[in-house]
Amino acid sequence: MELVSPVPGATPDAAALPRLSPATLAGLPAAVQRPSFDRDALQPGIVHLGIGAFMRAHLVPATEAAIAAGDRRWGIVGVSLRAADTRDALTPQAGLYTLVVRDADAAGQPRQRLQVMGAVLGLLVAPEDPAAVLACIAAPTTRIVSLTVTEKGYNHDPASGRLRLDHPDIAHDLAHPATPRSAVGFLVQGLAQRRAAGGGPVTLMSLDNLPANGRVLRGAVLDLATRLDPALADWIAIGCRFPCSMVDRIVPRTTDADRAAVAAALQAQDAWPVLAEPFSDWAVEDDFAAGRPDWSAGGARFVAEAARWERLKLRMVNGAHSCIAYLGAMAGWATVDQAMAQPLLRHHITALMRDEIAPTLPSLPGLDHAAYRAQLLARFANPALAHRTRQIAMDGSQKLPQRLLDTVRERLAAGAPIPRLALGIAAWLHYLRGVDEAGAAYAIDDPQAATLQALQREALAGGATLAGLYRVLGHAPVFGDLAGDARLAEALLPPLLALQQRGVNAALQALDDGQEIHDD
Repeated sequence: MELVSPVPGATPDAAALPRLSPATLAGLPAAVQRPSFDRDALQPGIVHLGIGAFMRAHLVPATEAAIAAGDRRWGIVGVSLRAADTRDALTPQAGLYTLVVRDADAAGQPRQRLQVMGAVLGLLVAPEDPAAVLACIAAPTTRIVSLTVTEKGYNHDPASGRLRLDHPDIAHDLAHPATPRSAVGFLVQGLAQRRAAGGGPVTLMSLDNLPANGRVLRGAVLDLATRLDPALADWIAIGCRFPCSMVDRIVPRTTDADRAAVAAALQAQDAWPVLAEPFSDWAVEDDFAAGRPDWSAGGARFVAEAARWERLKLRMVNGAHSCIAYLGAMAGWATVDQAMAQPLLRHHITALMRDEIAPTLPSLPGLDHAAYRAQLLARFANPALAHRTRQIAMDGSQKLPQRLLDTVRERLAAGAPIPRLALGIAAWLHYLRGVDEAGAAYAIDDPQAATLQALQREALAGGATLAGLYRVLGHAPVFGDLAGDARLAEALLPPLLALQQRGVNAALQALDDGQEIHDD
């Protein structure tokens, strides 16, 4: 994929440019790729819950490629489950937006390629009109309902995988199923309406970073459905499909500076472009109830089972990303590329992937671990993305169980050391104090923030001790069966003390030197 234009600076008259819309498509610069199909001929075949940046940088371009190849059944209706900002930004543009693919040339200079996406036909905001969302799920043309609602959007216990019946949204949906609030509640009620109208089963497809994401989704849907209507649960279990998938693309948050730069290159205002790296990977199980797009036209791979690909991505990409995020945010390295420019941090992440994560991974056809690791390090170092460490640091309680703790379990079961994994977990615990090394305060964006920060203050703020770590490890929603594990507590103590007493660089250096920092 050739990236053809340099990243421009903002133009003084950007606000005077016309708005991106079907009427302005023809006047865009020749280098900007635009939909090659008649959008008016599209049928809405996919309903997507959680129309955020990742979905618009991953699912949409793959679907766009399938539509461009001639299959017009796969227009997308996007649903925001909370805020109206995406709908408000894109509806005046008739669902059009720009995908901006960025990297750097051989000299390190940022460059980009722009493509206007046309597969999104409509946008809904669930709290404003839940009936419209349910009607879309039940519509005869809908064949797939997909989700990117983040780990916390499944309202499950990350340690056990069970649906949290005490979650306020699930409790509401049990009491008021016709007006759901949760993603799972919308799915169950939409399928109930579909069944009542005589419609056939559909595919429900998670694209979130969860191990066995399809099975997690299936379990949550069937659990809620069984409690509301056992006959509906049987209908779903027999006919609907829940393929697992692995999706991999780095998608940083769009800033106002990005909007201005895109406007200058596009010569039109796009209220919400999305940014992405050139790399994109998607392995999805070929198990669909009512057909599917040929996403292979957009680079997807249909596989018999996705578990091995999920494990590779969750542990190598997401696990390393979380370690970079917590260490980087504490040290004041605002973006991933800034963090990766630090020799100690880069060496740590390289050794973490090579020595502690890779030995837990299954063999995959055609996969060269060394080449994969080198490619991943280059992706993390991409200076054109400016992927903020605090963005990745969000929702740690939901992410760590599959990104780091599952790897820890396997290493401990094998009697293998975990010093670098322990540093990543210690960095998260240290991050929970809410103040970086320069003394700047920040908010902890996590569904368990209040509980976790109280635990951090009570058990660790006075200085890490084994007793304090045992208290933290007893927090079952995160650590599950690792509660009371002496090997994990003992592995966490030296890096956490190093972080508390001397900071990130010293903790990284101590790890390389084989030094232990003891409680005075």
